[in-house]
Amino acid sequence: MNPYRRYRFSLPLILFLSPVLLWLVLLIVLPHVELLLMSLRVEGDDGGLSWSLANYRQFFDEPIYWLTFVRTAVYAILVTVLTFLVALPVAFYITKVVSPRLQGFLMLLLLMPFWVSELVRVYGWMILLRESGVINHFLVGLGLWGQPVEMLYNDVTMVMGLVYTSMLFMAVPLVSVLESLDDSLIEAAYDLGGNIAIIVFRIVIPHAMPGIVSGCIVVFMLTLGNYLTPNLLGGKNSLWFTEQIYNQFIASFNWNQGAAFGFLLLLLSSLVIWAGLKLTRQKLSQVVQ
Repeated sequence: MNPYRRYRFSLPLILFLSPVLLWLVLLIVLPHVELLLMSLRVEGDDGGLSWSLANYRQFFDEPIYWLTFVRTAVYAILVTVLTFLVALPVAFYITKVVSPRLQGFLMLLLLMPFWVSELVRVYGWMILLRESGVINHFLVGLGLWGQPVEMLYNDVTMVMGLVYTSMLFMAVPLVSVLESLDDSLIEAAYDLGGNIAIIVFRIVIPHAMPGIVSGCIVVFMLTLGNYLTPNLLGGKNSLWFTEQIYNQFIASFNWNQGAAFGFLLLLLSSLVIWAGLKLTRQKLSQVVQ
């Protein structure tokens, strides 16, 4: 018999778990329940509220809403894939190539940009990429460009900024799982004539799959719900779904419609994560360890 079972419902255990339970109930469960109820209500001509699915029908009736929704999902998946492609070589280099003395220093370099807020980091990119920015000044001064070029407010810049802001959340899980990869497996593969592609796809990626899925989940959710980076780097034409939610809540004061949009975004995130877990044959309990 497990000796800890007798303490399952003891007072110390309840006191120990109460802060976590209060945080879950008060800050996650209750607000989401309230938003769900709000999304199912519409205001009538007399000012009264009634139960209806009109807020969700409005999403499908207006093409700008569901087109922006699809666009946001596609770009969030694209950013997740690009972030993984950048973070995997970085994580492998930190864990398997450099000396142990440099590993901590390189991890510190990854962490340093995140010591400041996302707003400051995004404005840093704007200073670099704007028409009168550092990069344009440098290239024009070298004679490579005849005149400054506006590199902001397009999809490429927006994706680059999203990859940059998500890099740490992909690299850290990959570093954690790759540290447990036995170097002798890679050496044996080399001795047997294996090339880089075989080592990556047969050894590194299968071993790192829990970290890959964990990082992809975090990056996808953060990208899908990001408002600041698409709005500042993508400009007015960014067409990010969080901007539609912001407009409903703040600009139009239509909280019922904004709540419906928020739950549609939550549903999209849950479905994509579920599909990703099924495709990779991973379990959520393994990924979040």
